[in-house]
Amino acid sequence: MSRPRRVWLAVAAMFFLNGGLFGTWASRIPTVALHHDLDGVQLGLLLLVLASGALISFPLAGRASDTFGAARATLAIAAAYTLALVLIACAFNLWLTAAALFLFGAGHGAMDVTMNSWAGEAERFIEKPVMSSFHAMWSLGAGIGAAAGYMAVSLELSLLTHFSLIGIAMYVSMIWLGSIGWQSETRPRLAGAKRFPLPHGVLLWVGIIALCASLGEGAVADWSALFLVTVTSATTAQGAIGYAVFSLAMVIMRLIGGSVISRLGPANAARFAGCSATIGVLLAVIPADFMAALLGFFFLGIGYALIMPLAFSRAANDPDMPPGAAIASVATLGYGGMLLGPPLIGFTAHFVTLHYAFGLLGLLALCIVFIASSLERF
Repeated sequence: MSRPRRVWLAVAAMFFLNGGLFGTWASRIPTVALHHDLDGVQLGLLLLVLASGALISFPLAGRASDTFGAARATLAIAAAYTLALVLIACAFNLWLTAAALFLFGAGHGAMDVTMNSWAGEAERFIEKPVMSSFHAMWSLGAGIGAAAGYMAVSLELSLLTHFSLIGIAMYVSMIWLGSIGWQSETRPRLAGAKRFPLPHGVLLWVGIIALCASLGEGAVADWSALFLVTVTSATTAQGAIGYAVFSLAMVIMRLIGGSVISRLGPANAARFAGCSATIGVLLAVIPADFMAALLGFFFLGIGYALIMPLAFSRAANDPDMPPGAAIASVATLGYGGMLLGPPLIGFTAHFVTLHYAFGLLGLLALCIVFIASSLERF
């Protein structure tokens, strides 16, 4: 295998692992909610704890990536992230579940930053626009995690059995693929540099675009199952299919994302993505039908698929900030939105029902269309 392909495979394995663990968790959220007898607001608060862990981890992971190297940091964080998934299943009360979710969110967020920084290095080494393909592997992992969740529910497996089997299998196989001895670039922290950098200038608009997309992506990940069950009268097992369909659409679009971006350009590709997501929201919300909602989730997946690769590729090549810090700053808004989206939907659903709370995603999708020009490289 050629060196560029081996590098691609190593980074892709990390994206697959990160997505697979997150998809595994997302598929069993209804189980956790039922176990603790949580209503929408209580579940939203629990998911907010997960989001808090991620938000705190972003700047710390960016600094670790620039100081110790993105590859080294990614491999170390992956172990902690996998362990946190198993700890969720071991928690026997709500407080321990919240603590485990905080650690899980921190592991998820930290690994997002470091693996995207590594992906930026790999993209420059391979000399092709492959960032979208890495994110396709994240979606593939998330989809497989969600599909495995459907099987686990059907087989009535306990959370501990499910999370342990999936976590160990994914971690061992993906770490084996990712351990290639890659030497990442390091950039010691400069005197006077901000401990918690936020995006500014053009990167601020890039972060807002990432925020709009990731709010929707997080909402679909954590609420699609309950949406299908409560709005379309789907069974619990059928509810797990929604996120799998969404992830499949993201995989398909991200696999062809490089050619789409090359043909349309970053800004027009983002406008196309925003329009597709808007159509998806309309299909999911208006008919209140199971098949229409699945089609809506498919269009949402097509729409959201390109935004994060575009945002992180723009950040990784920013002329004014080191890659780790730039990616961490965009991730603070971007993946922070992915984790804040679920509690936002939960709080909104308390007042207008989950059915109509999903309408917020359509407004966010339209925002992407209007500020897409900030994704052009300068």
